[in-house]
Amino acid sequence: MPLLLAPISTCAPPPRPRLRRLSPPPPMVAVLPAPAPPPRPVTLLPIPTPPPLNTDAFDWLDLFAFLNSPADSYQIPHPPPPLADNAAVEEELAIILEREKDRERARRADHRRLRQRQVKAETEAWARAAEEYRQLEREMLDRHLAPQLPYVKSLFLGWFEPLRDAVARDQDVQRRKRVKHVYAKYLLLLPAEKVAVIVMHKMMGLLMSSKDGCGSVRVVQAAHSIGEAVEREYKVQAFFQKTRRKTRSKTDSENDPALNKEQAKCRKLVKSLVRRRKLTEAQKLVQQEIELEEWGTEAQVKLGTRLIELLLDSAFVQSPADQTPDSSPDFRPAFKHVLRKPIVENGRLKKKHFVIECDPLVHEGFESTARHVEIPYLPMLVPPTKWKGYDKGGHLFLPSYVMRTHGVKDQKEAIKSVPRKQLRKVFEALDILGGTKWRVNRRVHDVVETIWSRGGGIAGLVDKGNIPLPEQPETEDPDEIQKWKWSVKKTKKANRELHAERCDTELKLSVARKMREEDGFYYPHNLDFRGRAYPMHPHLSHLGSDLCRGVLEYAEGRPLGKSGLRWLKIHLANKYGGGIEKLSHESKLAFVEDHLPDIFDSASNPVDGNCWWINAEDPFQCLAACMDLSKALESPSPHDAVSHLPIHQDGSCNGLQHYAALGRDYMGAAAVNLVPGEKPADIYSEIAARVLDVVREDSMKDPATDPSVSLAKVLVDEVDRKLVKQTVMTSVYGVTFIGARQQIMKRLQEKGHITDDKLLYDVSCYATRVTLDALGQMFQSARAIMAWLGDCAKMIASKNQPVRWTSPVGLPVVQPYKKYKNYMIRTSLQCLALRREGDAIATQRQKAAFPPNFVHSLDSSHMMMTAITCKEAGLHFAGVHDSFWVHACDVDKMNQILREQFVELYSMPILENLLEEFQTLFPTVEFPPCPAQGNFDVREVLKSTYFFN
Repeated sequence: MPLLLAPISTCAPPPRPRLRRLSPPPPMVAVLPAPAPPPRPVTLLPIPTPPPLNTDAFDWLDLFAFLNSPADSYQIPHPPPPLADNAAVEEELAIILEREKDRERARRADHRRLRQRQVKAETEAWARAAEEYRQLEREMLDRHLAPQLPYVKSLFLGWFEPLRDAVARDQDVQRRKRVKHVYAKYLLLLPAEKVAVIVMHKMMGLLMSSKDGCGSVRVVQAAHSIGEAVEREYKVQAFFQKTRRKTRSKTDSENDPALNKEQAKCRKLVKSLVRRRKLTEAQKLVQQEIELEEWGTEAQVKLGTRLIELLLDSAFVQSPADQTPDSSPDFRPAFKHVLRKPIVENGRLKKKHFVIECDPLVHEGFESTARHVEIPYLPMLVPPTKWKGYDKGGHLFLPSYVMRTHGVKDQKEAIKSVPRKQLRKVFEALDILGGTKWRVNRRVHDVVETIWSRGGGIAGLVDKGNIPLPEQPETEDPDEIQKWKWSVKKTKKANRELHAERCDTELKLSVARKMREEDGFYYPHNLDFRGRAYPMHPHLSHLGSDLCRGVLEYAEGRPLGKSGLRWLKIHLANKYGGGIEKLSHESKLAFVEDHLPDIFDSASNPVDGNCWWINAEDPFQCLAACMDLSKALESPSPHDAVSHLPIHQDGSCNGLQHYAALGRDYMGAAAVNLVPGEKPADIYSEIAARVLDVVREDSMKDPATDPSVSLAKVLVDEVDRKLVKQTVMTSVYGVTFIGARQQIMKRLQEKGHITDDKLLYDVSCYATRVTLDALGQMFQSARAIMAWLGDCAKMIASKNQPVRWTSPVGLPVVQPYKKYKNYMIRTSLQCLALRREGDAIATQRQKAAFPPNFVHSLDSSHMMMTAITCKEAGLHFAGVHDSFWVHACDVDKMNQILREQFVELYSMPILENLLEEFQTLFPTVEFPPCPAQGNFDVREVLKSTYFFN
């Protein structure tokens, strides 16, 4: 017995309280031993001679408890390693931990530095501009000469002091008045110099972005925009100061006499109001301290109009120095208040209205102005604040709203009323999109700047030169004179459009220049009322044109891998276009292999080489892909090359894909790649072929009995994929006959074969009718669903209620279409007509807009579901509606995810849920039953290679 217990007793559990020896033993209970860990190698040690065992102290209950204890509690101890090895390991671990701490400290310091810069960018932009003008003024006085400045910036400098003084005088007048103007309390909220800078820069920005290209902007638009900018700046400063007060310590607060004085004054006034039983006023004062109220459109417009009036009286320009020395300088107003006569534009009558028009000398400098105009809502240097509510998220201090409601109360109330838990997926998706880090692709940006400096006109960049006006004919024939006048009018309009495009390009390049040296930046996103996500920055973003997408890339790179190299080649072929994008993946890969010399030349010598990339449909995106592929193929291991390029996977006419899935329409599904195929189905080519068949058939008919024969003969050589593509694409989004006609007319104008305007109009009408008929025959199920949605919307609108529904991700959607009421307000400049949201519903707009808006809410839901799942899988996701982007190495994974999410989306009874929601909201309305569905199995999407490609 002693020999048996001696080795065990050395491992016995710690002593426990003694049980009385006379107590009966507990009943035996079967105890399942804990699962033993994998056996460890045991080192056999010599068993020491045990000490004599005190059997009198032995309690059999202790032995019973020990034998039933977990196995890992009595492992035989291993001998400790030598002390020298332990010390070395501990020292190495300490070094590793210290390095990790250093990296973490450096990362946090870098984040703090970037956050400080972001805060300054959001809160001090106008103040910095005002300080710059003050500094330039001091330089002029000190040196007795004007500094060398760009033309438009010299104009700003000349306007700054008179406008600042005019605003300051007006502020003093309003302070002394007992009966103040409505705008007075808002005018006094900011310093005069900051107000002056806001007015100058906002006015120039509006004139630059004017679509008419002639340097004018409506008074109502300008006044509202300037008033809104002043309100935003005041709220930014107020919020910033409030935040600083909250975070300031008690000691700092005690050492700030101005703050103490302000707080004491506010408290004294509140106590006084309460004592006099003026509780409503006291509550308003406290509420004003807690939350800043909205100013409202009327207040914004009245303030903006007054500031425009001060600008008109303060800003002047001087004619070029071509006057005689004896003549007095020719100073004239930089801006004029002008009444525009009624005109017909794009088939619509534009009523007479007042505009602010700039002098031609100001207008000429627009194209070099962009870099000197303050741009609000630049990309952020730190990740955006996570969304937690309607106005909680996005920028740090700039006012940010999760939905662009444009002042519509129903939308704002709908999104504020739902619980935050319901919007979890929406907020999470917006955070994912905003958390994607971007940077400027410097190599592509250098190419863009080189081409732009040489005059543009290639690779999709607008030409810097204007189209020369046609010379007046020497003949006196009235018909010839009339043709000449029409051609002059057309040319002037084209030049105005070119001017607007040049200003837009300058704004985009200005942002690229500002962000070029940053390691990375972020685009906070928000939604339109249907749930589609948009970057809040308006100029340079991945939502924009080929130029924007070409100069942007992911800040974080990832190795290509074998699949990534393949997808990079496919992406390059897609961006080259010209019909290549309709081929199978194998054919695209073969195309790239055949053009490798051109690709290497494009990458190494993009401007002065063979310029193969310039002929691409998306030239700058194609160039970026050429550079990325060239770098990979020239490296020792192409699969290990790091790529920053986002690879796109685009839906095939995505609106029709959603309609085909809704109706389980097999024919429609096959036409838009929901069904597996060896090569991508091309719905645009198929519709074009049907249109061509009809046109050929019509051209063979008797012209005496069919008036469309002559039009068919003109059109027969013009029909191709490009002619019908835009109309097919927008047909599911509610394009009208007039809109489709304008789309087709523009395509025919681009071809340039039909020069007579009346004939062009007639041919466009005929082509539109044939195209829409072909669409109706091919997508009957989609037409049935659109009709059902329209009927439901009409019934709801007849009850004077807007159509509202909940998207599959929980977003409440309310259509904003109401009849607006015009009302007049009197301002110091003129009487302005403003629009106010009325109570009556616009029935026709509610009906026409519901089908496309409902489909947009579905495609946005699919994008959000895909974004969330991609994030969970560790992918860097970016999305533009129906175009999903990831690194090349992650395309296969994203393709699997987006197909699975599409199947999950349409596994829900979407139309049935919609009908049930309508019946709950409007129990007295008899809605028609859901349209019949076909036999298409939506799970076939999982096997469709070209569903998104």
